[in-house]
Amino acid sequence: MTTVLETIDGGTRYLEKRGIEDARRNMQMLVAHQLGCTRMDLYLQFDRPMEEVMLAPLRELLKKRGEGIPLQHLLGTVWFHKYEFKTDARALIPRPETEELTEWILSWPLPETQRVLDMGCGSGVIGLSLAKSRPAWDLVLADVSEEALSLARENATRLAVENVELVHSDLFCSLTEGFDGIVANLPYVADGERATMSREVLHDPALALFSGADGLDLIRRFIPEAFQRLKPGGWIVLEIGHDQASQVMEILQTSGYAEIDVKKDMSGVSRFPVACKP
Repeated sequence: MTTVLETIDGGTRYLEKRGIEDARRNMQMLVAHQLGCTRMDLYLQFDRPMEEVMLAPLRELLKKRGEGIPLQHLLGTVWFHKYEFKTDARALIPRPETEELTEWILSWPLPETQRVLDMGCGSGVIGLSLAKSRPAWDLVLADVSEEALSLARENATRLAVENVELVHSDLFCSLTEGFDGIVANLPYVADGERATMSREVLHDPALALFSGADGLDLIRRFIPEAFQRLKPGGWIVLEIGHDQASQVMEILQTSGYAEIDVKKDMSGVSRFPVACKP
């Protein structure tokens, strides 16, 4: 009978032949998911026999991963900040940079009460992480995609978060009142980059990825509209592409923002424009 280690070794070879990066880690995660344990737990179970009742569904997962379906979609969940979120094809798979952005906001010495908007919330990882960590804040999560909002609602229930409001809105069309802070991870990929993107990334909704010839169409609309909805002294922070910092800073400046800066992510990329309303 095939053991856990033999299953991992065989699956790793299968994924490597199909061009999957970090194939062994992927296979370990699939096996751990099937066994209902952590990846680290596998090291204590290498000699454990794998019965056919476990191998059959694992083969299906392995086949789908070899076809380029993202690991996160196959596992069904992803850890973000301190919490486990449901993830699937309805919204963008959370990126490590977005997690950096969330933790950065939580490190700020902001007032105990804030009304904060997560624009383009997708699965809700930013807004729900803020709401869970700051229960005295009021969070509004908005997205143009009803499918993404349905996933965000499921995650709000999963995390038992109550200080949130979810709104279906094309930018600010359905939103009222002002905000103390606005965070946005909007689509910023140029349409022309579609042909160069990985199979995994293209499983994300196109609506959450692409935004015109230079990737900035939606951001150009969003920044001046956000200025009108911010309260005086309110803050705004975005996540952008690796080569868009100078353009976005110019848009912020011409829209009337003050204290404009761009923070770098852990890879040294100018990733997070931040500004405030005078």
